[in-house]
Amino acid sequence: MFGITRARKAAALVAASAAAVATALLSAPTAVAAPQPIVGGSTTTTTAYPFMMQITDASQNQFCGGTLVSATKVVTAAHCMVGETTSSVRVVGGRTYLNGTNGTVSRVSKIWIHPDYTDATNGDDVAVLTLSTSMPYTKASYVTSSQTSLYAAGTTARVLGWGTTSASGSSSNQLRTATVPIVSNSSCASSYGSDFVASDMVCAGYTSGGVDTCQGDSGGPLLIGGVLAGITSWGEGCAEAGYPGVYTRLTTFSSLVSAQVNS
Repeated sequence: MFGITRARKAAALVAASAAAVATALLSAPTAVAAPQPIVGGSTTTTTAYPFMMQITDASQNQFCGGTLVSATKVVTAAHCMVGETTSSVRVVGGRTYLNGTNGTVSRVSKIWIHPDYTDATNGDDVAVLTLSTSMPYTKASYVTSSQTSLYAAGTTARVLGWGTTSASGSSSNQLRTATVPIVSNSSCASSYGSDFVASDMVCAGYTSGGVDTCQGDSGGPLLIGGVLAGITSWGEGCAEAGYPGVYTRLTTFSSLVSAQVNS
């Protein structure tokens, strides 16, 4: 089986030294550079992307991302929520820096995980959180089931997150973003074989690698044309040549997500 999910549930995500964080933020990515959080990307803010949520443990240590789609609903990855309870999770909005204290912190009153989910490489990697506190931030629109043409190969997509500097490294203290091209189903299947489920997944990245999501970015958005079209799910390493990132193909699950959002 290929790949690792892009969640990382460890206090070390927010315990990196200032020097390590500074190195991660200041180093210019090159063909031989260590991967960056949102590999090859740039820093940004939750002011620019107000729908970007931190998913944290009860002590507000971030381990996944999520996308605000209504005042009280957040779309994330199923693999982020396995083993979690409503008491073990918090959602933080409006906080650009992991070590910040600003923004809105909400408890979670309900966790919906796709009922067929077993493992990210088997698909169905989608979850919806219901918040106890409304988030006063602009929400993201998400795809309908008919918008499959958005995933045309070569289309530019945007990813966001606080992910690690390498597959086992430290997180970025500041939110980061990058753009990646959508990869054709045939190319993704060439990389991942039967672990790529075309109905449930879409790949994005460069053949040469260098730009990608990584651990801690799981559950965050894949945006196409500013619309939520995918969920950061899994991949072989981070930014490796020939292995694009794999994202949940949200058109497949749009109706299920809408049922949760409207419940």
